[in-house]
Amino acid sequence: MFQQVTITTTQGATLKPLLESAISNEKKTILVGLARTKKHLAEFEQKFNMSSQEFERRLNAGEIQEDMDFVDWRMEIGMLKLLEEQFQALHNVQFN
Repeated sequence: MFQQVTITTTQGATLKPLLESAISNEKKTILVGLARTKKHLAEFEQKFNMSSQEFERRLNAGEIQEDMDFVDWRMEIGMLKLLEEQFQALHNVQFN
């Protein structure tokens, strides 16, 4: 579903490239965050010898108890989902 955001300005010729640049820069920042988060997830997966999907399934099913490492792992999974959503939102922006 597409949503439209309207910005009214008297400086359209100046503002449009600024917004395009800001969105491009934010996408780059998010990509760096995604890479860092994926690296952290891979470290947890290696340390505990299970995928993040398996960890999340087992944690939600109550098969494993949460400890400090698992809290951090869960937070990294949440961060990955958030960053992916943010990147997708910015990736789909169209300027008219």
